[in-house]
Amino acid sequence: MYEYIKQKAYEANMMLSKYGVAPFTWGNASACDREKQVFAIKPSGVPYDALTPADMVIVGFDGIRVEGTLSPSSDTPTHAVLYNSFHDIGGVVHTHSVNASSFAQAGMQIPALGTTHADFCYGSVPCTRELTREEVETDYEKNTGLVIARHFYEHDLDPNAIPAVLVQSHGPFCWGKDAKTAAYNAVVLEIVAEMAMKTIDLNMNQCEIQQYLLDKHYLRKHGKNAYYGQKNQ
Repeated sequence: MYEYIKQKAYEANMMLSKYGVAPFTWGNASACDREKQVFAIKPSGVPYDALTPADMVIVGFDGIRVEGTLSPSSDTPTHAVLYNSFHDIGGVVHTHSVNASSFAQAGMQIPALGTTHADFCYGSVPCTRELTREEVETDYEKNTGLVIARHFYEHDLDPNAIPAVLVQSHGPFCWGKDAKTAAYNAVVLEIVAEMAMKTIDLNMNQCEIQQYLLDKHYLRKHGKNAYYGQKNQ
């Protein structure tokens, strides 16, 4: 019944492993079916090289396991909050990739310094506030999702245009129209984080990309009149 999203979740998880943004078991990806109000997610603590599509766990948008013999990822409540909060997304990814997590640990957003970043994200990748002691000690993973959702709401950010966030002292979460896109965004996020860190090392006074250049690169790829790529693909 859920084989389709299990396969999509499996492929996204394997993509994280392939590109090295989630070593060991340090990451998870999920794929949702909005009509059925469920998502498939990586089981907790299972190495990537041992995973199969059948291992993916089916969870409802209420965070309750629907199908599967393995325990779902410990980050499952965060995924559930994001699916309930960002209504256009079809996949969610969490990693502890080195450069993006370094920005998170520093409590810094990833500034949009060049066109590679602009092709991916319409502005800086935001960093949330720290979770409070109470938020950590009670429903930690759910509160992580709520802090992300509140940050986007309070700062009037569009999750479709900014497909990633850093949770302070923790690491990145990414999303997309489907699980493959979410995994792609997680890989690109790590690349632009590394570029930003090296740019700041070379020139700590470097300003963010000009707005008109940000507009051009983002909109030619993602805008209503986008012309990047092949129209028949």
